[in-house]
Amino acid sequence: MTARLLTNIGRLWTGSEILSNAAIVTSDDRIAWVGPSAELPRSVPGVVDDIVDVDLVENLGGGLVTPGLIDAHTHPVYAGNRYAEMAMRSSGLSDSEITAAGGGISSTVTVTRGTDPWTLCNNVRERLALWLQSGTTTIEAKTGYHLTRDGELADVRMLRSLEEEPGMPRVHVTFMAALAVPPEFFGRRSDYIDAVCAWCADAAAVGADSVDVDCEEGRFDEDEARWILNAGRRSGLLPRLHACGSTHTGAARVAAEMGCASADLLNTATDDDVAALSRAGVSAVICPGSALQQGARPPVRSLLDKGVAVALGSDHTPGGVGITSMPLVIAMAVSYLGMSVTEALRAATLGGAHALRAPDRGAMVRGRLADIVLWDADHEGAFAWNYGLQPRRVWRGGEPATA
Repeated sequence: MTARLLTNIGRLWTGSEILSNAAIVTSDDRIAWVGPSAELPRSVPGVVDDIVDVDLVENLGGGLVTPGLIDAHTHPVYAGNRYAEMAMRSSGLSDSEITAAGGGISSTVTVTRGTDPWTLCNNVRERLALWLQSGTTTIEAKTGYHLTRDGELADVRMLRSLEEEPGMPRVHVTFMAALAVPPEFFGRRSDYIDAVCAWCADAAAVGADSVDVDCEEGRFDEDEARWILNAGRRSGLLPRLHACGSTHTGAARVAAEMGCASADLLNTATDDDVAALSRAGVSAVICPGSALQQGARPPVRSLLDKGVAVALGSDHTPGGVGITSMPLVIAMAVSYLGMSVTEALRAATLGGAHALRAPDRGAMVRGRLADIVLWDADHEGAFAWNYGLQPRRVWRGGEPATA
């Protein structure tokens, strides 16, 4: 057992409150004690008989410390890029015009399928490292750019194996073969839906945690989403749903009806949608980057006022936003969506843990994972000032994960 004392913490965001002049004691990968330095106990039962005998003491120089951040919505498994498509969209071309020119999801599917597994894995490894280096110790990572059984299952295995490598964040793997219908199933939509349902058990067996469906116009409708999510649930996968991202459908209410772990995006959600999510206890994952890109404003204030647990996500996608920095997401949540710094920090820690149904992280509480970040700041207000605040140090499971 390794006991570590982190001391001289100027401000500590625990997930629910700010402590000044604080200290943390970790034991192996867990938090053993946290509180004001003046209350540091002489001994921590089961960890250290005398605090002077801890294995390691680290002076954090009066800095700001938070739990490791959680990105609750990402699509990091892909090859190639769609920079040209982004330029076309900025020039006023519609999605249909971009697709006709060879862009859209199908272009990423083609390139991803044609990339050898070694190269694809290296690309994903580099992306995941960026999250950890910016203070994000857990990400939710979706598949969805192979859209074949073997490709999607290989993506799940890859994400699961990368999580075990040094310098990687923890990964909550979401099986999302229901991102789009692939071209080889043209005219056989129901066959593809049946196939995805059949793959859910295989995805769970190789390490997937959740199943997701893009329930938008032109993707999958509400009945198709119910069918796939039920298949996933029978296989032991947590159901989640892309809901009201770019078009208003009944997806948010489907998420409520199905008792999904989360309804994601919600850029066009209505008050009735919010009320349904609140009654059902469904988390809302809000992605400020993609909302800003679309000129949309998800109903964050209404969600918070009605007691919905709000999480934040980058919505990193090849054809959307390339953000890998949760501090940047927090800054946009404050400046664009009107959240307070405290609300945004809570959404990026405790909110993310709730959306992922991961009660072992997201807060500085005894018994939780010692995923900890020391920031290059002495006050949490720096998140709103610095669009992309950088950490000085990151610990994952009590061990330093960055230099």
